[in-house]
Amino acid sequence: MPVPIKATAKAGAMPAKATSFVKFSDKLTGSINDITKIIEQNKEMIDSIQEIAIELTSSIGSLHTLTVKYARTANQILDVLLPILKNLPIIPKNVMQLLVNLEATTQKIIDNEVATAKTITDVRSGLNTGDVNKIRGHADQLKTVTKTLTAMLPK
Repeated sequence: MPVPIKATAKAGAMPAKATSFVKFSDKLTGSINDITKIIEQNKEMIDSIQEIAIELTSSIGSLHTLTVKYARTANQILDVLLPILKNLPIIPKNVMQLLVNLEATTQKIIDNEVATAKTITDVRSGLNTGDVNKIRGHADQLKTVTKTLTAMLPK
């Protein structure tokens, strides 16, 4: 709402004409009220997205733990078998290549364990506490994890 400015007269000066202006504080208050309304209208959706993100992060964490566990087991078996099988002429080359590729895949999973676990833990913690700073920046790390996993999938 415009507020008129009162004219003041000084000695030897012409009185100023009354003008009106819109206060910055009124504009900002209106914007803040609009933002508050939007948040309130979408509160249930925002909270649901957060809850789903927390559950997805927990699921990914469990899947990661399981994957690393079995990758370690498979890698240990392959570390023993591959040197033996390489010297056996009865093993077809395509089977041998499959085992070598499997060993490389399990090793990639193991090599990425620490970085992936840290990312999952940080994101879960940020989602649980509502700490945007813990979440910020992890999107790129999650994209890297996804690319690494996708690259390992059979084509």
